[in-house]
Amino acid sequence: MNTLIIKGNITSIFETETISSKDGKTWKKQNFIINTGAQYNSEICFQLFGEERIEILKNFKVNDHVDVYFNLYSKKFNDRYFHNIDAWKIEKSEKEKNNDIDSENNPF
Repeated sequence: MNTLIIKGNITSIFETETISSKDGKTWKKQNFIINTGAQYNSEICFQLFGEERIEILKNFKVNDHVDVYFNLYSKKFNDRYFHNIDAWKIEKSEKEKNNDIDSENNPF
């Protein structure tokens, strides 16, 4: 599968959730939304599973322009399909990196 990447601004970061399975196992997940600026369906909700991946999001805030690397996952349940968009890497976009450099060189 090719690497899937999408660019956009973070518009929401949700609280971390703890989820328990029937057999007593627990794991954490966190959702966040980016706006791609597209004319239609511009908001996309991503999820991060596991504490290690959730830590990645702590380096970002609302309004940051980012590149999100992700996988699509579908699961069939009761003859219906459910889809997840699992982020596994988040980086500041080149646009955001250049703005950081400009603000370091010119604080005004």
